[in-house]
Order: sequence, then C-alpha cells, then structure tokens
Amino acid sequence: MPDGVTLLLILVLALAVLFDYVNGFHDTANAIATSVSTRALRPDHAILMSATANFVGALTGTAVAKTISSGIASTPDGDAGQIIVAAALVGAIAWDLITWRLGIPSSSSHALIGGLIGAVIAASGTGALKIDGIIGKVLVPLVSSPILGVAIGFGLMVVLFNVFRSVHPRKLNDRFRRLQVLSAAYMAFSHGSNDAQKTMGIMTLALIAGGILPHDAKIPLWVILLAASAISLGTAAGGWRIIRTMGQRVVKLDPVHGFAAETTAATIILGASSFGMPVSTTHVISSAIMGVGSSDRFSAVRWGVAGNIVIAWILTIPASGAVAWLAWEFLSRVL
Repeated sequence: MPDGVTLLLILVLALAVLFDYVNGFHDTANAIATSVSTRALRPDHAILMSATANFVGALTGTAVAKTISSGIASTPDGDAGQIIVAAALVGAIAWDLITWRLGIPSSSSHALIGGLIGAVIAASGTGALKIDGIIGKVLVPLVSSPILGVAIGFGLMVVLFNVFRSVHPRKLNDRFRRLQVLSAAYMAFSHGSNDAQKTMGIMTLALIAGGILPHDAKIPLWVILLAASAISLGTAAGGWRIIRTMGQRVVKLDPVHGFAAETTAATIILGASSFGMPVSTTHVISSAIMGVGSSDRFSAVRWGVAGNIVIAWILTIPASGAVAWLAWEFLSRVL
C-alpha cells in the first residue's frame, strides 16, 4: 500500500462513500417529489435529471466541505482521529436508514454533524468542539433556514397568485408544469452543491487524520469526483418512501406550488453553500412546501404529518450523536 494508506483509512473512506450513497437516495425526494407529484416529470426522467444535476452541483465549490473538515471540531491525528470519523459516519448512516424506513424526511446533513459531535465528545470531551463554528455554521442555519423556507415560499406564492390572478387555473398550471422541470433541476443542482460537499469534508478529515494530507490542505480533486459520483448514484436509486411523504402527504401540490417551493428552497440552499453553511436540504424544501401550501389556506397543510417531520428534525442531531458515541465505544476497542 502507498505510505500512510491503512486498512482503517480504507474502511473510513468506504463508510464515507456509503453515507454519500445513502444520502443520495434518502434525499432524492428533496429535488423531485414535487415535480413527480404534480406530474411535471415522469419518475424515471425526474430521477435521471436529479442525479445529473446533483453531480454537476457537487463540483461547484468546497466551502461547505471545509466547514465539515475543520470548522466543527478538533480531531486527533492517527488511528484515533480516523475512528472518530468512522463512528460519526456509522451514526449518520444508521439515522438515515431508520428515517428512510419510516418514510420520514430527516436531514442527512445534520445526521452527519450530529454523528461527528457525538464521536468527538466520546473520544475527547466537549473541549474538542469548536463552539463558535457549531453555533455560526450549524445552529444558526438550522433554525433560520426553515423559517426562511416558510416565509419566502408563502411570499412567493402570494406574488405569483397576484401576478397571474386573471389566468385560468388550468392554464396557469399547464405553464408552471413546464417551468417546474427547470425548478426541479435547480433544486437538484443546489442539493449537490451542499450535500455532496459534506462527504468531501468528512473524507478530507479522515485523510488529514491519517497523515495523507496536511491540516490546511485543499479538498483533493479525486475526493470531489468520488463524492459527486456516490451521491449521484444514490439519487439514481431513488427513495420512494420519502418521495411519497414530501410530494403527497404534507400538502396537495399543484405545479405552481411545486415551482414556488423548489425555487425558494434551491435559492436558500445555494446561498448557504456560498457561505460554507451545511444546511439541511430536507429542512428547507419541507418548510418551503409548508409555506406555499399554507398560502392557499392554513388548513391545507396536514400539520400532523408536518409535526412528525419537525420531531425528526429535533431528534436528528442527538440521535445520530448517541449512535456515533456507541459506535466509537465499540470501534475504539476492536480497531
């Protein structure tokens, strides 16, 4: 093996690729649920488009990856640091699979962050956490992005309804069904720009811990391409349980609603990516759907389903952190 490349490092990188793949099929609904439910796109066409746009979006920057690799916690070098990364990934993958099985849209991003926080605390205590980075780059976007999703989604729908108030509803939806193809691609592109970068960051963190890269290293090109490919393949696999929840169970969507929700969410996500903020694409699109749905009437949103989604949001970081803690306890003894 090349210098510094160990079986442990290979295991960690394999877990990272698995997480990226799971992230892809878990979050497929973020980009295509509304366009599939409104029949703007056939499911197979929507998934192919989403996978392609995810790949392209993943190549657009590394600011979020740098936040994950160096902005949340200080990890030790050597095997200890790699075990922390492995435990974080186990915690994130476990929570993603649980929520996927239950059909609940949860955040892969915050599952990874929660896993990293839990593994770091288990290994090194709370002193290793970078509190400023967690508050500024994680907690503030965690709270603000769904609020923006509801508010901007609601506001955009009000504007659209006023601009097109003289257009017959059927003609309006026919127009926006075509436009929704573009908004779905925009949403998928933004998803790749944020979510794939998290895996790039965690892989870079493992390479730094293994001594392959210096602490101030840029994200290697092969890591960018590997992460982009894994999330695209996962997206191509689809995640139909969550697609049904996002596209049908929260609120009944027409094409104009889908266009507004996707455009709102994608714009928020791209803005966060430019600032290196690892926001939850799931949180943002879910809240945007709630915002556009409530613009018709407040009761149009099935708030019971929405409440289950919010509970999953609240539980994601502590639950994935707890699983990562247990994973670190196990892996630190056997590796």
